[in-house]
Amino acid sequence: MKNIKHDIYRLIFVLLIIFISNIYLAGCQKIDKKKKPNIIFILTDDQGYGDMGILGHPYMKTPNIDRLAKEGTRFTQFYANATVCAPSRVALMTGQFPARNNVHHIYFNEQFERSHGVPHFLDPDVLTVADVMKRAGYVTAHIGKFHLEGMDISSPPDRYGFDYSLVAELASQSPIYRKRFNSPPDGSVTPDSISASSRWIIEDGIDFIEKHKNDDQPFYLNLWTLVPHTPLNPTAEELAVYDDLETKPEDFISWMKDYVAGADSINEQMKTYCASMTSLDAAIGKLLTYLDQNGLAENTLIFFSSDQGPENYGGTYNPGMGSTWMFRARKRSMYEGGVRVPAIVRWPDHVPAGRVSGSVWSGVDWLPTLAKLTGVELPSYQSDGEDVSDILYGSKREHKKPLFWEWKFDIAGSVKYRPPQLAVRKGDWKYFCNPDGSKEELYNLIEDPGELNNQANQYPDIAKELQAILLEWKSTIPESAYLNNEENSN
Repeated sequence: MKNIKHDIYRLIFVLLIIFISNIYLAGCQKIDKKKKPNIIFILTDDQGYGDMGILGHPYMKTPNIDRLAKEGTRFTQFYANATVCAPSRVALMTGQFPARNNVHHIYFNEQFERSHGVPHFLDPDVLTVADVMKRAGYVTAHIGKFHLEGMDISSPPDRYGFDYSLVAELASQSPIYRKRFNSPPDGSVTPDSISASSRWIIEDGIDFIEKHKNDDQPFYLNLWTLVPHTPLNPTAEELAVYDDLETKPEDFISWMKDYVAGADSINEQMKTYCASMTSLDAAIGKLLTYLDQNGLAENTLIFFSSDQGPENYGGTYNPGMGSTWMFRARKRSMYEGGVRVPAIVRWPDHVPAGRVSGSVWSGVDWLPTLAKLTGVELPSYQSDGEDVSDILYGSKREHKKPLFWEWKFDIAGSVKYRPPQLAVRKGDWKYFCNPDGSKEELYNLIEDPGELNNQANQYPDIAKELQAILLEWKSTIPESAYLNNEENSN
């Protein structure tokens, strides 16, 4: 009888240990899940590489963007994968060069899309960042500019893996229109709608975080602003910050110096642009303050970037004063000024603070990198990006895959902004040519970041190697994806 009692006590003890262990393991699993970082992706529209105070812009005040750079890592060789909005955003969302999805120009209206060989919206069946985040257990949201759909035939964010969305878009150069977005109480569109909407985008982002900050699951949030896309109409209060501004071309360098000198209303244009950027920066400051006050900053990864280079002031564009720093050309061009964009990643205790990295990466790397950071195994699909989490953590290495671009439509501004139709970056070299191999250009971007000295004749072997890689890539794109309309080509 005594032995039976001992056996019962022993069994009870074992069961108690198992019960306590299960509780502990469940708690650990919950803790591990919570350790996955919240992720916020702030994407500006048409911001130039040099449009940050921390980079030495002679006038622009961006203390909050500068703060992100000081508390995180600023990447000096990050690339947009296209020269205009929609294809660049497709690359960021899919991890694929936009040509794979037949997106060579923007989604606009049905007539424009048909004439430019562009579908009405991104295929909803393609794998997206939001799909990956949901697999990782995240609640997902997109707030702000979307532009993965046209105006006439829409495909909203929930078709691409977002649980929640508020969308603000632009209708060419006309006032902004809003869909599923918080507009003023009377539904009106104010003259300063671009700046105001970017503030609302950030504020709505804070509202989303407030609703989900105590959830068991982490959040993934796109905050894609409208600033500094034209038209910019800052308020008198926003402009007052730059009352004493006196714009001088000699305050800039290289291509940007010559560009500023050609402006019609140099001072007013610069004030308008800088005031709009500073207004956006202040909104970002509100977000950072909110994260600090709610104990969320330490476990939140913030990625800040732009969809392509800055707009040109030619024609009706206003004001077109984004800084390309020393780089050649602007939006719509595959020279560096059109595709090399700001990039900052802040994640305390994971991404080194105050670091400036020259490692090359691009928009298509965002999806596979997030998959790695959140422990998701990607399905088999045509991925053009690579996991660069090691680069975020502080490693320095060469990008394993070449970067490719194509642009065959009009380019605003100087004739010197118009390269051949295809481009590739591999290692330190960037090479251009047309689809028939003509008009070769070759630049060593470490020695010649301004792309001033075409070295195709000096290094024919390198040019030949890169041409073969570039034309082979083009051959992998179905011919039906290309527009056969010479009238619109360069």
